[in-house]
Amino acid sequence: MEFKSSDQLVEYSDALSFMDARVAGIHDGSQEECVWLLEHPPMYTAGTSAKDAGLIDARFPVFKSGRGGEHTYHGPGQRVAYAMLNLKERSKAFGGVPDIKKYVWQLEEVIIRTLLAFGVQGERRCGRVGIWVVMPDGRESKIAAIGVRVRHWITLHGIAINVDPDLSHFGGIVPCGISEHGVTSLKALRVDVSMADIDAVLQREFAAVFDV
Repeated sequence: MEFKSSDQLVEYSDALSFMDARVAGIHDGSQEECVWLLEHPPMYTAGTSAKDAGLIDARFPVFKSGRGGEHTYHGPGQRVAYAMLNLKERSKAFGGVPDIKKYVWQLEEVIIRTLLAFGVQGERRCGRVGIWVVMPDGRESKIAAIGVRVRHWITLHGIAINVDPDLSHFGGIVPCGISEHGVTSLKALRVDVSMADIDAVLQREFAAVFDV
């Protein structure tokens, strides 16, 4: 598996083109699996379940995305990990069939382990996509998003962890269609961490969870 890391902001269209090409290469056997760690300029993406009411204020460009889910914000200070993995080949090792639910669980596990490395307890919530933290006042806030697509049993898109984004930018949408809970970040939780530190842990946990 190749791990890529980009220090400069990556345009969403460039990321989509890369994922499409890499998935095609994985499918024909000419390229290896890949996890790409990056940041985007400020923007909103609308997943396949997005509703018009989920876009409150289009203050940034809005892109239609083939991933599952509703509206999501991406921007500087948020680490995105795009995973292009061959679920069909991976399932052969276990004598089974590709399992998308298991794959989403594995992505959740990568996030939870990464957050824990920095002293933050991330948790799953039934019926709510993403990873959540309990705030000091007892409220629950989302700290990481998940959105996936599968083509030829090869994955696209992935996860986004809020390290130190401008949280006010989330005000332009109903994040993932959930209005009754907030959004937070490592910085808001008083955890100062560099993208390099995040990348090192993400790479370690992707390798551990996906056995590479």
